Amino acid sequence: MKKLVAEFIGTFWLVLGGCGSAVLAAGFPDVGIGFVGVAFAFGLTVLTMVYAVGHISGGHFNPAVTIGLWMGGRFDVKEIPSYIISQVIGGISGAGVLYLIATGNGSDVGNFAANGFDSLSPGGYSMTAALVTEVVMTFMFLIIILGATHKNANTKFAGIAIGLGLTLIHLISIPVTNTSVNPARSTSQALFAGGEAMGQLWLFWVAPIVGAVLAGIVYKFMAPNEE
Repeated sequence: MKKLVAEFIGTFWLVLGGCGSAVLAAGFPDVGIGFVGVAFAFGLTVLTMVYAVGHISGGHFNPAVTIGLWMGGRFDVKEIPSYIISQVIGGISGAGVLYLIATGNGSDVGNFAANGFDSLSPGGYSMTAALVTEVVMTFMFLIIILGATHKNANTKFAGIAIGLGLTLIHLISIPVTNTSVNPARSTSQALFAGGEAMGQLWLFWVAPIVGAVLAGIVYKFMAPNEE
């Protein structure tokens, strides 16, 4: 239960901090933080939670990470369902708090930082471009996580590598999909945005999981845990 609470809190903070920066601060007149600020916000949420609760649950905060760690031989398959449920509930709770804040001045929340392609893509990118982006970015994210947390690595700095890795991923891919690499984050925002965002949500479950599975296989081949 302690692990599940930690995953809930970590995912809650990721959504509230990352998506909150996009909804509340990215386009604020004259002083908005823009894409760069949002990218750093997402990275900082993960970095801070890895050090805050990572020692309790492993600091996944993302169904794709949980599945990728399992494929890499780092996680027990029996714990996957409970972790994913905790992450999704944590993300939805974070989005709920953000919705209450964002509508506090009578504003329309718009797309609520939901992920998407075609008309929902910030740059109007196609479904194919979104699919490739999410698979590759999640693949690289899991390679970073698996490498930084390997027993032969200097794991004291793992949180920094993972947080900055997520920042870089956002710097690359916000214009394409608003950056998911995290099905829980995508689900939480789509539920409140509704409409087409819900219709496109499937891609932001399928692509990150595919990328994570591939990364788990590749990293396990490159650096088996027993070595």
